[in-house]
Amino acid sequence: MRASRPALNPVSSASFADAITQKRILVCVGSGGVGKTTTAAAMALAGARQGRRTLVLTIDPAKRLANSLGLDELGHTVQWVNHSLVHTPASWGGTTDTRGELFAMMLDQKAAFDEVVRHHAKDPEAIRRILANPIYAQISGSLAGAQEYAAMAKLEEFHATGQWDLIVVDTPPTAHALDFLDAPQKLTAAIDSPAIEWFRKMQGGSQSGWSVVGKTGAFVLKRLAKFVGSQFLDDMAVFFTEFNDILGGFRKRAEETFSLLRQQQVGFVLVASPEQMAVREALFFHQRLATSEMPFAGFVVNRVHASRPARVGVAETEALLGATPEVAALGLSGTSLRMAAEALVGAHADLEVLAGADAAAIDRLRQAAGPDARLVQVPFFREDVHDVSRLLDLGRYLIE
Repeated sequence: MRASRPALNPVSSASFADAITQKRILVCVGSGGVGKTTTAAAMALAGARQGRRTLVLTIDPAKRLANSLGLDELGHTVQWVNHSLVHTPASWGGTTDTRGELFAMMLDQKAAFDEVVRHHAKDPEAIRRILANPIYAQISGSLAGAQEYAAMAKLEEFHATGQWDLIVVDTPPTAHALDFLDAPQKLTAAIDSPAIEWFRKMQGGSQSGWSVVGKTGAFVLKRLAKFVGSQFLDDMAVFFTEFNDILGGFRKRAEETFSLLRQQQVGFVLVASPEQMAVREALFFHQRLATSEMPFAGFVVNRVHASRPARVGVAETEALLGATPEVAALGLSGTSLRMAAEALVGAHADLEVLAGADAAAIDRLRQAAGPDARLVQVPFFREDVHDVSRLLDLGRYLIE
């Protein structure tokens, strides 16, 4: 049986119900610790319950998504979420006979990057050399924007198959989510840098040996080899020469994905909490979306303290406590009852202060987004959202 919803501060009448049923891709972004992963899972589950074939993709290595979906773990393969609750109940505007499907996957950065290389390399031997190159192993795991680029490539790949009615993407915290937009430029800029181009020229475009021109180049290479070894320099030059051949494919994939993310079938969901830092980061990212002409779907504000104005004072609270059988059975003295009543009234006053602060923070988001934008508030739950039943509770706030 569903618990009654606590009263929250006034919000926009719009929910995410239409976005979940009409959009093809929802990208959830936000700072750490604001419930972004569970929001993505709840939206994906809601999409499946609306009869859509849904995939939730995370690039956050934490295991919260798997746990909340009732799975032991997630990996780089699409996994079917086999759960009896994935159906459309009549209370959600459907019929219990309508069933969607829910799938989940956690991106493996190295594996995803390898897939892009295999797709764009010219021949199997070139693929083998690139994947075996120790420089590639470092770049595919640590180059700025590599993880986000791999996620974007995977997203574009999934979308191109046409197998999914809805794809929900759970991104890392905001600092990395910004990289989600900047990854193609960062990656190509790093590989096209003047220093790397210099290595290509020194290496001469051959598979081995150096075509050093001039004493300056020879001196620099000799000094570098002293610190990192000549084999390292050979590996670096060979890698960047061969990788340059597939860089055009990388750029093309990046352009296609960036174009996809601008389409109206996509929606960016900014997840925040009422905390000052989270709101500031959400506002910053909202501005980035506007600058980049990305479709903004709305705000989800989690962990909001509900405002419940007090109707009784200390005396009335003391009388209510004394009339409660469980409290009366404790045999408390009048002084103890009075102290308990004062503590309860004081705690309520503190919660009202928090509710007021949350309302002020949410007003900042509403002003930035405009009066017609989606802005959904989710109350502060007593327990973490770590299973499907709690995802359903969260989903109801998102779509009702």
